[in-house]
Amino acid sequence: MNYWLIKSEPETYSWSELVKKVTDMWNGVRNFAARNHLRSMKKDDICLFYHSGKESAVVGLAKVVKEAYPDPTATEGDWTAVDVKAIKPLKKHVTLQDVKKEKLLADMPLVRIGRLSVQPVTEFQFFKIMDMGETKL
Repeated sequence: MNYWLIKSEPETYSWSELVKKVTDMWNGVRNFAARNHLRSMKKDDICLFYHSGKESAVVGLAKVVKEAYPDPTATEGDWTAVDVKAIKPLKKHVTLQDVKKEKLLADMPLVRIGRLSVQPVTEFQFFKIMDMGETKL
């Protein structure tokens, strides 16, 4: 199993929207590196759901339920989507500031490559954020 962080601006698509739908398509990614990460996702991989923008925090957990397929919202280009399912919210949101303060997370793409909307997370980083969020898997 692998771990990922997926970002969305809550005004565009929020954690609460995924919770309402339970399972939904993660689409609209138009960055080559992020697209390649989507293509690397496997069924049952776990994703940290991150609200970007004003909130800038990890707010929930999702699971990949359908591996990469062509993004039906793409009007041109070779873009990818996956389907994700809401698992649970974090008991405590883990803000970007919290992550930046934690020296053990300094090499996370979230800190180093801030605009990347889909990014890998190591097992250690994943469980560190879960601990900071006072949440068990």
